[in-house]
Formats: sequence, structure tokens, C-alpha cells
Amino acid sequence: LVRLAESGGDSVQVGGSLRLSCAASGIPTYRLYCMAWFRQAPGKERERVAAVARVETYYAPSVKGRFTASKDTENDILFLQMNGLKFEDSATYYCAADEDDAGCFSRPNFPFRGQGTQVTVSS
Repeated sequence: LVRLAESGGDSVQVGGSLRLSCAASGIPTYRLYCMAWFRQAPGKERERVAAVARVETYYAPSVKGRFTASKDTENDILFLQMNGLKFEDSATYYCAADEDDAGCFSRPNFPFRGQGTQVTVSS
């Protein structure tokens, strides 16, 4: 059974930093050729924040330069380092993954998805 478990969400002030983790079990992350971070805030559409494919990494324009996604294949963890947090970054963040990296930066659905972790940015 493949499981993705996010952690690291918290309440933080504007301008602060957080590091989210997505721990994979049941499958090693080196086999997950596409791993992505999504977020969704109440009343808003789901947004792909970042995605790590075999060679390239995608970032949404709204987070480019502030967020960094990385994979630790030794420990089977996907990270999202978030710096310079803004009010609009408040959302539930969840990770998703697939062994197939086709459409990693565009398709909406993935076979594996976590339950999410809450990020709240306040003044």
C-alpha cells in the first residue's frame, strides 16, 4: 500500500519560512518520477505549487523564487521549503505522486495523494 504523509504545516507570520515534508511509504521515491505539491484554500481552485520530474522542476509563478521543492531519495521524502511567506500562501498543502512523469507539470490527477497539512500565514 502506497502512502504519502505530509507534515510541517503551521501558523507563521508574513515573511516567515516553513519546510513541508511528504514522506512516502510502500514505494521508494526514486520510483516516483513525478512528485508534486498542490495547495487549496477555501473557495479557491486547487493550485499546483511545484512539481519535481526526472530532470526538471516546475514552480507556479506565484511561488517562483520563494519556494524550493526537493527530493531526498535516501529517506523517501519530498520537501517544500517556503520562504517569504505571504497571506495568500495560506492553504492546505498536499503532495501527490506517480511513477509516470508524463504530464507531471500539467495533469490534475495522480494515483497517489496525501491528506494534506495546513499552512496559515498571518500578520
